[in-house]
Amino acid sequence: MALEITDSSFQEVLKSDKPVLVDFWAVWCGPCRTLGPIIEEVANDFEGKAVVGKVDVDNNQDISMKYGIRNIPTVLIFKNGEVVDKLVGVTPKEVIAEKLSAHL
Repeated sequence: MALEITDSSFQEVLKSDKPVLVDFWAVWCGPCRTLGPIIEEVANDFEGKAVVGKVDVDNNQDISMKYGIRNIPTVLIFKNGEVVDKLVGVTPKEVIAEKLSAHL
């Protein structure tokens, strides 16, 4: 299951020695609801290999502003605390998995 990430827990998540995939989303966003189950599948598939989490942009505006999230859903992949990849919009599971695998 994807981890719920907040402004206060974000820095801890970035300290992971594994790649971190973060889905920036909102409850009212239709495409986000489409992507949500895909993110959950990716979280299950990569359990133990990567950290997969979600940031609700309405409740965690500091992180959203820091990373310039203007469109949602946006998925960022972090490695060693740095953004190494970015996907905007609803993206097929295979593409997300391929991008995340490249950083394992």
